[in-house]
Amino acid sequence: MKVIHLNSSDIGGGAARAAYRIHHALRDADIDSCMWVNKTTMVDWTIEGPSSKLAKGLALIRPHSARPLVKMLNTTNPILHSPAFLPSNWVKRLNSSDADVVHLHWIAGEMLSITDIRNIDKPVVWTLHDMWAFCGAEHYTEEFRWREGYHSGNRPAYESGFDLNRWTWERKRQHWKKPMQIVTPSRWLADCARESALMRGWPVTVIPNCLDTERWRPMEQTLARDLLGLPANVPLLMFGAIGGGRDPRKGFDLLTAAIEYLRGEAPGAEMVVFGQLAPRTPPDLGYPIHYTGHLHDDLSLRALYSAADALIVPSRQDNLPNIAVEAQACGTPVVAFDIGGLPDIIEHQRTGYLAEPFEAESLAQGIIWALSHRATGRPRKQARLRSVELFSQIGVVDSYREIYRAVMDQNH
Repeated sequence: MKVIHLNSSDIGGGAARAAYRIHHALRDADIDSCMWVNKTTMVDWTIEGPSSKLAKGLALIRPHSARPLVKMLNTTNPILHSPAFLPSNWVKRLNSSDADVVHLHWIAGEMLSITDIRNIDKPVVWTLHDMWAFCGAEHYTEEFRWREGYHSGNRPAYESGFDLNRWTWERKRQHWKKPMQIVTPSRWLADCARESALMRGWPVTVIPNCLDTERWRPMEQTLARDLLGLPANVPLLMFGAIGGGRDPRKGFDLLTAAIEYLRGEAPGAEMVVFGQLAPRTPPDLGYPIHYTGHLHDDLSLRALYSAADALIVPSRQDNLPNIAVEAQACGTPVVAFDIGGLPDIIEHQRTGYLAEPFEAESLAQGIIWALSHRATGRPRKQARLRSVELFSQIGVVDSYREIYRAVMDQNH
């Protein structure tokens, strides 16, 4: 069995890291897997980028090619849009390859066009890392046009001008007549795909993203804090870059509101912000803040998760965020809203806390819960056990092996 994975990059972004981990988990299980990408970062012989000068040039141009078209859409919602209209040479290479299965990941706009996807003549498995496949050009949306079908009567009031999303959705409906095998990492995304006007009736299977739980494991907390220069004996709360506040989906305004409720409730606590250096004018959150900057290697991230007493993920929408999976593998409880794929990761008041959606006070209560159990260490142990049970490579590989065999049998 030979599998070719397609993703825009090898490790650039959450979807890329998830695809890369699946690819190498398959290789560890003696499945002939390789990964084709537009942008390579890793020095890894199992990853292949564009082969010719022309292909390399197109790979650089493609991410910018849709900008004029996207600008024709007037919207106040700052989400990513990918109309995916520019054809590529990847399909010709795929169809002439000896692959038994083509495994698509995050390919929207930067790697394959909507027509390209239709023209793949190999068995296809498509792991969705966001909502784009069944939406218009949006990667995430709080609207429900994807469920109803895109028409002029259900266009949101904050949009005007060229209806890019309707145009993109109509092209998908026109070209994707044959159902593809869809995989989603979370039950939430699976339900969305099944309810969508575009993929209703298509085969959809839930398989979580995997993690090498032998590599991602708890580190002794005192050692982790010492390595990172963090205080040894105080409660530490961790969250992602404050700069993420530019994306409303990340919910950093809700985190800020939750911290207001914490004032006086978490004496001695300090904050750790990862993915960002200290800004010129740091915000006053009422607690000391430590900025780690960007940590790229797994060992540093493992130490960071192990150093924290809780990871806070205040997202309004999320599929199966890698940071929450990684944190729990390192024994760190996660506090988040009860939305998206986060209930697939967190067992409420056992491995973390699921707050009432978008209620800042409830999120604050979750943080207090995590800190109140800091001394017992019980949530840390349960988080680690759940991570090994759900996200270890063996179970994920077995599930994909079954899916691959099924689509290969259907193609013969």
